[in-house]
Amino acid sequence: MAGNKLMRLKTPAEIEIMAQGGRLLAVILAKLAKMVEPGMTGSKLDAECYRLIVEARAEPAFLGYKPSAASKPYPATICISVNDAIVHGLPNLSPFKPGDVVKLDAGLRYKGFYLDAAVTVTAGEASKKAAALIEVTETALALGIKTARPGNTLGDIGWIIQTHVEKNNFSVSESLTGHGIGRKLHEEPAVLNRGKAGEGDVLSAGMVLAIEPMVVAGKSGKVREGKDSSWRAVDGSLTAHFEHTVAITENGPRILTRI
Repeated sequence: MAGNKLMRLKTPAEIEIMAQGGRLLAVILAKLAKMVEPGMTGSKLDAECYRLIVEARAEPAFLGYKPSAASKPYPATICISVNDAIVHGLPNLSPFKPGDVVKLDAGLRYKGFYLDAAVTVTAGEASKKAAALIEVTETALALGIKTARPGNTLGDIGWIIQTHVEKNNFSVSESLTGHGIGRKLHEEPAVLNRGKAGEGDVLSAGMVLAIEPMVVAGKSGKVREGKDSSWRAVDGSLTAHFEHTVAITENGPRILTRI
């Protein structure tokens, strides 16, 4: 894990620009979430996401993006992952079925800065298990954000997320992490969803992190990469994912990707 010297701290002015872009992304993601219903397709959501980002005078962050470990650039504007798929699912023409657990992960570039956020919703009424999974994952994100303040550590964030998830008999996905964000979509440091309190890099004002719990309903958090670029629960369990871009300030955490 990289040390603080490799992290580019953001100025208050830069954080304000990111907050402007984050509000745009939050509005877009909220509109897309309302469109998720039985019969809707990921392809339609992808086209609408692209339209809304361009209309907001921003640029899609994911379209054409190629992480160092990827074999080819990502071909869509939004990641749409259904049921056991937890992240990086490709939008397609398959209609959502009643009860499907749908993860929407979107990003944009605004005035030179990247923003990243994700929500989990269901197509129609959620099953009791899906509703519990979604609530626990969203609360884990809130707890992680609350912990993201100067003087705490990355290990504190991972510990509080993991503790809450496992207390509710779910599992944190293995291998998948949050990240720093700013002039690049992925910057140092990696933000793990598991850890030990007090360990890891110390948080300081000016850091901006994409905090994103990814949770598996089963007893194992093991995931595998599918043929469609998505990461899926090895045991086929339902999964959930929530994410915010968060600035660490002297006054505590500031969520940038909210309305």
